[in-house]
Amino acid sequence: MSIDVRAVLFDLDGTLLDTLPDLHAAVCAMLADFGRPALAEDAVRRYVGRGVANLVKRALADSLAAADDDSPAPVDALDSFRRHYARENGRRAQFFPGVREGLEAIRAKGLPMAVITNKPEVFTLPLLEMTRLAEFFPVVVSGDDLPRRKPDPMALAWACGRFGVSPADALFIGDSVNDFLAARAACCRVFLLPYGYNEGRDVRELDCDAIVPDIASAARLIGRRTP
Repeated sequence: MSIDVRAVLFDLDGTLLDTLPDLHAAVCAMLADFGRPALAEDAVRRYVGRGVANLVKRALADSLAAADDDSPAPVDALDSFRRHYARENGRRAQFFPGVREGLEAIRAKGLPMAVITNKPEVFTLPLLEMTRLAEFFPVVVSGDDLPRRKPDPMALAWACGRFGVSPADALFIGDSVNDFLAARAACCRVFLLPYGYNEGRDVRELDCDAIVPDIASAARLIGRRTP
């Protein structure tokens, strides 16, 4: 099985980089500021994926369902998390296996690549620079760049517009149901990775175009579609 596309879009946390240790450290420091007990890393893993505000709400409530509440996250808790995460961002982040190899292979095919993440720009851009991923991505869409973020398709459609390609000619690679929903709503093809942060769910439950073990494997399935 292979697909021909004109652009490849990527999620960041849980797809390219394992940032969970940094997020866990910041969450626990925030909770300590409010006299709350620390959470296990596995709990924080389930709470990642729908942006900083929802991570803070879930961590404070120790509940996935907190993200479904329309009330805003407490401002003092958001400020605390952001302060701690500014210190922790990138300190322990690691590439998942096959990431650089896969990105090099996709770039060699002449395909433009973008990152689309719900992480705020103030954390996204330094992380990409710190890990030397920025060189691969001429387009980066962070969680606060547009009015709506994943699972809304707006960011995917906007990135495709920057490349001058139809979303139907793009592939999105992610690790979660939010990535899947955004890709399907944008009419992009979608590959999912089984190792990331998917709110405790198995991505194999989702009707994506392929489950790939790593980015290098994904690269071998991608061809370049000519106009």
